[in-house]
Amino acid sequence: MVAGSVDCMAPASPAVVVTGANGLVGAAVCQALVQRSAQVRAVVRRSGSAPALEGVTEHVGDFSDESVARAVTQGADAVVTTVHPMGSSREVQHRVGVEGTSVVARVARDAGVARLVHVSTAGVYDRSAGVGDVAENGALLPEGSGDYPDTKNAADAALAQVGGLTVVLVRPPAIMGAGDTSVWNTVRPQAISDGERRANPAQTWSWVHVDDLAALIADVATGAVATADDPERGPVAGGATPVIVAGEPATWRDYLGTVTDALGMEPKWTDEPVWTGQLLTDRARKWGWAPRVSVARALDELRQGLTARA
Repeated sequence: MVAGSVDCMAPASPAVVVTGANGLVGAAVCQALVQRSAQVRAVVRRSGSAPALEGVTEHVGDFSDESVARAVTQGADAVVTTVHPMGSSREVQHRVGVEGTSVVARVARDAGVARLVHVSTAGVYDRSAGVGDVAENGALLPEGSGDYPDTKNAADAALAQVGGLTVVLVRPPAIMGAGDTSVWNTVRPQAISDGERRANPAQTWSWVHVDDLAALIADVATGAVATADDPERGPVAGGATPVIVAGEPATWRDYLGTVTDALGMEPKWTDEPVWTGQLLTDRARKWGWAPRVSVARALDELRQGLTARA
């Protein structure tokens, strides 16, 4: 992180709690934090599933359990929450993603934790045909838009109500990166293989590589991005500041075309009205972040992974 944004109050070796540390995003965040000399408290539900990295200590338990949350947040400098059971029932998504994350936030605040970085999603924004480019102040999807956007919006709103804590709502679109649980490198390609191959090739396919996402999260969590009165310069102290993080422009022709080519299939292109705008990352860039993984590299990683599994 550049841009002269080191927080003068940030410790040299901060203690950072990461929930869902065994997931695609959580594991990448742990690695990025270790690279920044942080001491990581990795919260997982299965023993032995946390990243085996020097500087990472595994804590087994349910992060939404107040006793577990108190134990892991005591003396911590920051918390990173990555867990949302996408694809589960609405009840489960609400219980884990909204209520559970709120428990951690309140306990962290009471423990004197300075920052909470929450992995939200750009899926909370209205990106229907004709909307145009979307920045952090873009229109949010209304209630009833689906279990996932509804519960993610509810989680963001709940975190914004936790006073006395600086909250950063990181909003990525499709997260690329190799892994068995990776939605866009593994799960979605399997659905495409099973027949879900329809898309308008001109539709915007917004994405970010997990390594670039983790870099921003780690920089914010460790205080490399100082708080500010203006959200364009940094997280607002005591507030909830959203920040969009996305890679270079791409379309569904790029993504679906890569997957179907690797699988030896033909896509089914359509021509219905679609969103062709971009997610604007001006705020993240003003905080000193810039993506390092190109769309070509991300798609090549995707292609290689699919070919290897074929």
